Amino acid sequence: MTGFLSNRSACLGAGITLVVIVAVAAGPYLSVYSPTDMDFLALLSPPGWKHPFGTDSFGRDVLTRILYGARVSILVSVTGVCLASIVGTAAGLLAANFGGWIEAVVMRAADLLLSFPSFVLALFLMVVLGFSIASVTVAIMLVYLPIFARLSRNTATLVKDEPWVQAARLFGQPVHSILAREILPNIAAPILVQAATGVAFGIIIEAGLSFLGLGVQPPNPSLGSIMADGREYFARAPWVLTMTGLTISTALLGLNLLSDGMRDLMDPKLRSRI
Repeated sequence: MTGFLSNRSACLGAGITLVVIVAVAAGPYLSVYSPTDMDFLALLSPPGWKHPFGTDSFGRDVLTRILYGARVSILVSVTGVCLASIVGTAAGLLAANFGGWIEAVVMRAADLLLSFPSFVLALFLMVVLGFSIASVTVAIMLVYLPIFARLSRNTATLVKDEPWVQAARLFGQPVHSILAREILPNIAAPILVQAATGVAFGIIIEAGLSFLGLGVQPPNPSLGSIMADGREYFARAPWVLTMTGLTISTALLGLNLLSDGMRDLMDPKLRSRI
């Protein structure tokens, strides 16, 4: 705990991330507006006391829509990255432990997915899976699954021959016990750092897909769809696109600072420089 508090990057990132999470979780319940309520007497109203982030072309409160949209974006990203980390880490552990054809199949499948640029792969998956929240979640999972598989395989290969792992095998512990109790705790640090980074880029993928109309579909708000709407009348109402972009930037800043701080704290070489 002392090491965490002494790391400015980790503290600042955790603080920003906590503020974003609290705002997204509690904000919609505190707002007097609905994300779909239209007020045709307040079309494209600039920011003010009544509407802190202004209104859009349908008179909807932009702040309320951002809070609801951020909830969707963060939930989709976190779910997709969590699924990718679970499945990818399990596949990487099995590949490192058994080797042979199992390792070859897992690594070649990972190489195949990694050969595509992340956003291009996500676009292709959306076309195949259809346009929905569930499809965006699956797309993010498949984008990051090979990253976790390769990371866990490489780190597990480094520790699988350590004395404590060999001792567990000599005592007759089953394979699943060795993987879960001896190897996984010793490779968890880089996986957690990658997960924090993955959530940040997962938000970008979700927002990008929704911006193109391939992600979350109306009437559900999404940060990407809000930005797409704001782009059409940016000259008249720049606050819609600007405020949404600032929200995304703030969330990404917090997550990236947090992941950098976690990396510094969990790496002995970097921790000694703090």
